[in-house]
Amino acid sequence: MQQVVYSVRSERLLMQLNYNLLFRWFVGLNIDDTVWDHSTISFNRDRLFDAEIAQRFFTSMVLLARLNDLVSDEHFSVDGSLLEA
Repeated sequence: MQQVVYSVRSERLLMQLNYNLLFRWFVGLNIDDTVWDHSTISFNRDRLFDAEIAQRFFTSMVLLARLNDLVSDEHFSVDGSLLEA
């Protein structure tokens, strides 16, 4: 979640938790808590997206967007953001 909120592009960049107190507060870490290894975050992300729960979550979000009239069949929008892989 934090990666989305702060536009952190990778798990390695998320390791700002080592020195960024705002990031630590956001994820519930105290100042002297050990930070997770980036490979642990990658492993858990991959495991989540391979699971049925991710599909159910996405379906719920689409339904919520439809119920709140945030989507339309009449037009589409294109986001021109640059995403680096």
